[in-house]
Amino acid sequence: MLTKRIISCLDIKDGRVVKGTKFLNLKDAGDPVELAKYYNKEGADELCFLDITASHEERKTIISIVEAVANEIFIPFTVGGGISSTKQMKDILRAGADKITINSSAIKNPELITEGAAKFGSQCIVLAIDAKYNGRKKTWEAYIKGGRENTNLDAIEWAKKGVSLGAGEILLTSMDSDGTKNGYDIELTKQVVESVNVPVIASGGAGKIKHIIEVFHETGCDAALLASLLHYKDLTINQIKEKMEEEELPVRLTEV
Repeated sequence: MLTKRIISCLDIKDGRVVKGTKFLNLKDAGDPVELAKYYNKEGADELCFLDITASHEERKTIISIVEAVANEIFIPFTVGGGISSTKQMKDILRAGADKITINSSAIKNPELITEGAAKFGSQCIVLAIDAKYNGRKKTWEAYIKGGRENTNLDAIEWAKKGVSLGAGEILLTSMDSDGTKNGYDIELTKQVVESVNVPVIASGGAGKIKHIIEVFHETGCDAALLASLLHYKDLTINQIKEKMEEEELPVRLTEV
Protein backbone atom coordinates (compact mmCIF):
# COMPACT_ATOMS: atom_id res chain seq x y z
CA MET A 1 0.00 0.00 0.00
CA LEU A 2 1.29 3.47 -0.87
CA THR A 3 2.18 5.66 2.08
CA LYS A 4 -0.08 8.58 2.92
CA ARG A 5 1.78 11.82 2.32
CA ILE A 6 2.04 14.96 4.43
CA ILE A 7 2.62 17.96 2.15
CA SER A 8 3.78 21.32 3.46
CA CYS A 9 2.37 24.25 1.51
CA LEU A 10 3.96 27.64 0.95
CA ASP A 11 1.44 30.20 -0.31
CA ILE A 12 3.57 33.01 -1.76
CA LYS A 13 2.64 36.68 -2.15
CA ASP A 14 5.22 39.39 -2.92
CA GLY A 15 8.02 36.91 -2.23
CA ARG A 16 6.81 36.01 1.28
CA VAL A 17 4.84 33.08 2.68
CA VAL A 18 1.33 34.14 3.66
CA LYS A 19 -1.75 32.48 5.16
CA GLY A 20 -5.34 33.61 5.37
CA THR A 21 -8.84 32.32 6.06
CA LYS A 22 -11.12 31.33 3.17
CA PHE A 23 -8.55 32.95 0.82
CA LEU A 24 -8.90 36.34 2.58
CA ASN A 25 -7.10 38.38 5.28
CA LEU A 26 -3.61 37.22 4.33
CA LYS A 27 -0.92 37.48 7.01
CA ASP A 28 2.84 37.11 6.73
CA ALA A 29 4.09 33.67 7.79
CA GLY A 30 7.79 33.84 6.96
CA ASP A 31 10.57 33.48 4.42
CA PRO A 32 9.93 30.77 1.80
CA VAL A 33 13.51 29.50 1.63
CA GLU A 34 13.89 29.22 5.41
CA LEU A 35 10.51 27.51 5.78
CA ALA A 36 11.32 25.11 2.93
CA LYS A 37 14.60 24.12 4.62
CA TYR A 38 12.76 23.61 7.90
CA TYR A 39 10.07 21.36 6.37
CA ASN A 40 12.64 19.35 4.44
CA LYS A 41 14.49 18.67 7.71
CA GLU A 42 11.28 17.99 9.67
CA GLY A 43 10.23 15.15 7.37
CA ALA A 44 7.61 16.55 5.01
CA ASP A 45 6.98 14.10 2.17
CA GLU A 46 6.60 16.90 -0.36
CA LEU A 47 6.62 20.67 -0.61
CA CYS A 48 4.04 22.67 -2.55
CA PHE A 49 4.81 26.26 -3.62
CA LEU A 50 1.83 28.32 -4.80
CA ASP A 51 2.30 31.87 -6.09
CA ILE A 52 -1.26 32.75 -5.13
CA THR A 53 -1.59 36.16 -6.78
CA ALA A 54 0.20 35.41 -10.08
CA SER A 55 -2.97 34.56 -12.05
CA HIS A 56 -4.95 37.49 -10.64
CA GLU A 57 -2.06 39.86 -11.36
CA GLU A 58 -1.55 38.22 -14.79
CA ARG A 59 2.16 37.61 -14.27
CA LYS A 60 4.48 34.62 -14.19
CA THR A 61 5.58 32.67 -11.12
CA ILE A 62 8.68 34.09 -9.41
CA ILE A 63 11.38 31.79 -10.83
CA SER A 64 14.19 33.13 -8.61
CA ILE A 65 12.36 32.02 -5.46
CA VAL A 66 11.59 28.62 -7.01
CA GLU A 67 15.30 28.13 -7.71
CA ALA A 68 16.31 29.25 -4.21
CA VAL A 69 13.84 26.83 -2.59
CA ALA A 70 14.78 23.93 -4.91
CA ASN A 71 18.45 24.34 -3.98
CA GLU A 72 17.65 23.76 -0.30
CA ILE A 73 15.37 20.72 -0.37
CA PHE A 74 15.60 17.03 -1.24
CA ILE A 75 11.91 16.10 -1.38
CA PRO A 76 9.44 16.28 -4.29
CA PHE A 77 8.63 19.91 -5.09
CA THR A 78 5.42 21.11 -6.77
CA VAL A 79 5.08 24.67 -8.09
CA GLY A 80 2.03 26.59 -9.30
CA GLY A 81 0.69 30.07 -9.92
CA GLY A 82 0.36 31.96 -13.21
CA ILE A 83 1.55 29.04 -15.36
CA SER A 84 -0.18 29.27 -18.75
CA SER A 85 2.13 27.58 -21.28
CA THR A 86 4.33 24.51 -21.66
CA LYS A 87 7.31 26.85 -22.01
CA GLN A 88 6.64 28.22 -18.52
CA MET A 89 6.27 24.63 -17.27
CA LYS A 90 9.67 23.81 -18.77
CA ASP A 91 11.28 26.88 -17.17
CA ILE A 92 9.89 25.96 -13.74
CA LEU A 93 10.97 22.32 -14.05
CA ARG A 94 14.43 23.52 -15.07
CA ALA A 95 14.46 25.77 -11.98
CA GLY A 96 14.13 22.63 -9.85
CA ALA A 97 10.43 21.75 -9.56
CA ASP A 98 9.34 18.12 -9.92
CA LYS A 99 5.68 18.81 -10.65
CA ILE A 100 3.58 21.68 -11.99
CA THR A 101 0.17 22.65 -10.67
CA ILE A 102 -2.29 24.56 -12.84
CA ASN A 103 -5.72 25.97 -12.02
CA SER A 104 -6.95 29.15 -13.75
CA SER A 105 -5.06 28.45 -16.97
CA ALA A 106 -6.39 24.87 -17.16
CA ILE A 107 -9.99 26.07 -16.96
CA LYS A 108 -9.39 28.76 -19.60
CA ASN A 109 -7.46 26.37 -21.84
CA PRO A 110 -8.09 22.70 -20.96
CA GLU A 111 -5.75 21.59 -23.75
CA LEU A 112 -2.87 22.86 -21.61
CA ILE A 113 -3.36 19.79 -19.39
CA THR A 114 -3.02 17.47 -22.39
CA GLU A 115 -0.04 19.37 -23.82
CA GLY A 116 1.75 19.38 -20.47
CA ALA A 117 1.12 15.67 -19.92
CA ALA A 118 2.37 14.83 -23.43
CA LYS A 119 5.60 16.82 -22.96
CA PHE A 120 6.45 16.07 -19.35
CA GLY A 121 4.30 13.05 -18.36
CA SER A 122 0.96 12.92 -16.52
CA GLN A 123 2.73 12.40 -13.19
CA CYS A 124 4.13 15.92 -13.61
CA ILE A 125 0.77 17.70 -14.08
CA VAL A 126 -1.27 18.44 -10.95
CA LEU A 127 -4.71 19.94 -11.49
CA ALA A 128 -5.51 22.36 -8.65
CA ILE A 129 -9.21 22.88 -7.93
CA ASP A 130 -10.43 25.57 -5.53
CA ALA A 131 -13.99 24.54 -4.70
CA LYS A 132 -16.75 26.39 -2.88
CA TYR A 133 -20.16 24.99 -1.95
CA ASN A 134 -23.23 26.48 -3.61
CA GLY A 135 -26.13 25.81 -1.23
CA ARG A 136 -28.75 26.66 -3.84
CA LYS A 137 -27.40 24.19 -6.39
CA LYS A 138 -26.23 21.76 -3.68
CA THR A 139 -22.91 21.28 -5.41
CA TRP A 140 -19.34 22.58 -5.31
CA GLU A 141 -18.17 25.06 -7.92
CA ALA A 142 -14.62 25.67 -9.16
CA TYR A 143 -13.08 29.11 -8.63
CA ILE A 144 -10.07 30.71 -10.35
CA LYS A 145 -7.75 33.70 -9.89
CA GLY A 146 -6.94 32.84 -6.28
CA GLY A 147 -10.60 32.30 -5.37
CA ARG A 148 -11.76 35.62 -6.81
CA GLU A 149 -13.80 34.36 -9.77
CA ASN A 150 -16.52 31.70 -9.90
CA THR A 151 -16.42 29.66 -13.11
CA ASN A 152 -19.82 28.03 -12.35
CA LEU A 153 -18.18 24.72 -13.27
CA ASP A 154 -19.16 21.72 -11.16
CA ALA A 155 -15.89 20.97 -9.30
CA ILE A 156 -16.39 17.19 -9.29
CA GLU A 157 -17.19 17.06 -13.01
CA TRP A 158 -14.18 19.28 -13.70
CA ALA A 159 -11.94 16.91 -11.71
CA LYS A 160 -13.13 14.01 -13.87
CA LYS A 161 -12.58 15.97 -17.08
CA GLY A 162 -9.14 17.15 -15.96
CA VAL A 163 -8.03 13.56 -15.35
CA SER A 164 -9.42 12.46 -18.72
CA LEU A 165 -7.33 15.22 -20.33
CA GLY A 166 -4.14 13.96 -18.69
CA ALA A 167 -3.81 15.34 -15.14
CA GLY A 168 -1.94 12.86 -12.96
CA GLU A 169 -3.02 14.24 -9.59
CA ILE A 170 -5.67 16.53 -8.08
CA LEU A 171 -4.92 19.21 -5.48
CA LEU A 172 -8.36 19.85 -4.01
CA THR A 173 -8.86 22.89 -1.78
CA SER A 174 -12.11 23.59 0.03
CA MET A 175 -12.49 27.37 0.04
CA ASP A 176 -15.15 27.04 2.76
CA SER A 177 -12.72 25.26 5.09
CA ASP A 178 -9.47 27.01 4.15
CA GLY A 179 -7.67 28.44 7.18
CA THR A 180 -10.61 27.80 9.53
CA LYS A 181 -8.85 24.97 11.43
CA ASN A 182 -12.26 23.26 11.70
CA GLY A 183 -11.30 20.23 9.60
CA TYR A 184 -11.24 19.27 5.94
CA ASP A 185 -14.39 19.16 3.82
CA ILE A 186 -14.88 15.40 4.09
CA GLU A 187 -17.85 15.13 1.72
CA LEU A 188 -16.22 17.15 -1.06
CA THR A 189 -12.95 15.23 -0.77
CA LYS A 190 -14.71 11.87 -0.69
CA GLN A 191 -16.75 12.64 -3.79
CA VAL A 192 -13.68 13.69 -5.78
CA VAL A 193 -11.64 10.67 -4.61
CA GLU A 194 -14.47 8.36 -5.70
CA SER A 195 -14.78 10.11 -9.08
CA VAL A 196 -11.16 9.88 -10.29
CA ASN A 197 -8.46 7.22 -10.56
CA VAL A 198 -5.48 9.44 -9.71
CA PRO A 199 -4.10 10.58 -6.33
CA VAL A 200 -6.07 13.32 -4.56
CA ILE A 201 -4.47 15.81 -2.16
CA ALA A 202 -6.90 17.16 0.46
CA SER A 203 -6.39 20.83 1.31
CA GLY A 204 -8.07 23.41 3.49
CA GLY A 205 -9.11 23.31 7.13
CA ALA A 206 -6.70 21.20 9.18
CA GLY A 207 -6.53 22.44 12.77
CA LYS A 208 -5.79 19.29 14.79
CA ILE A 209 -4.17 15.90 14.28
CA LYS A 210 -7.62 14.29 14.37
CA HIS A 211 -8.62 16.25 11.23
CA ILE A 212 -5.71 14.73 9.31
CA ILE A 213 -6.46 11.21 10.54
CA GLU A 214 -10.14 11.72 9.72
CA VAL A 215 -9.56 12.87 6.13
CA PHE A 216 -7.35 9.85 5.41
CA HIS A 217 -9.69 7.31 7.01
CA GLU A 218 -12.98 8.75 5.74
CA THR A 219 -12.14 9.81 2.18
CA GLY A 220 -9.34 7.55 0.96
CA CYS A 221 -7.32 10.59 -0.18
CA ASP A 222 -3.62 10.08 -0.83
CA ALA A 223 -2.15 13.17 0.83
CA ALA A 224 -2.99 15.97 3.25
CA LEU A 225 -1.76 19.47 2.54
CA LEU A 226 -0.93 21.62 5.56
CA ALA A 227 -0.06 25.30 5.89
CA SER A 228 -0.91 27.45 8.93
CA LEU A 229 -0.96 24.44 11.26
CA LEU A 230 2.75 23.96 10.51
CA HIS A 231 3.82 27.58 9.87
CA TYR A 232 2.76 28.66 13.36
CA LYS A 233 4.21 25.51 14.99
CA ASP A 234 0.83 24.31 16.30
CA LEU A 235 2.02 20.79 15.44
CA THR A 236 5.16 19.17 14.09
CA ILE A 237 5.25 16.77 11.15
CA ASN A 238 6.74 14.15 13.48
CA GLN A 239 3.76 14.39 15.86
CA ILE A 240 1.38 13.98 12.94
CA LYS A 241 3.21 10.98 11.50
CA GLU A 242 3.52 9.21 14.86
CA LYS A 243 -0.25 9.52 15.29
CA MET A 244 -0.78 8.26 11.73
CA GLU A 245 1.29 5.17 12.54
CA GLU A 246 -0.75 4.62 15.73
CA GLU A 247 -3.88 4.78 13.59
CA GLU A 248 -2.39 2.15 11.25
CA LEU A 249 -2.13 4.50 8.31
CA PRO A 250 0.81 3.70 5.98
CA VAL A 251 3.33 6.49 6.58
CA ARG A 252 7.00 7.33 6.00
CA LEU A 253 8.33 8.11 9.45
CA THR A 254 10.85 10.90 9.87
CA GLU A 255 14.40 9.73 10.46
CA VAL A 256 15.82 11.38 13.56
